[in-house]
Amino acid sequence: MSHRIVAMPVAEVWPHYVNKVERKGRTVEELYEVTRWLTGYTDAEIDTHLEDRITFTDFFADATVNPNASLITGSICGVTV
Repeated sequence: MSHRIVAMPVAEVWPHYVNKVERKGRTVEELYEVTRWLTGYTDAEIDTHLEDRITFTDFFADATVNPNASLITGSICGVTV
């Protein structure tokens, strides 16, 4: 991941995630559901991290990443995963 992205607060990108999921006919609840699955955070913890404007580095450093996360394929922001 780009150094510029990992140093960015998750809160700066979150509204773009919301716009994208809604544009694709999904809900904000589904965005939370996926984020909970990936990170192990509760909705309250996600909200706290957004309010505290923590960086992507810290967001994932504090997470309990789902062991199946390595099975995710596709691209995020043009980066193949």
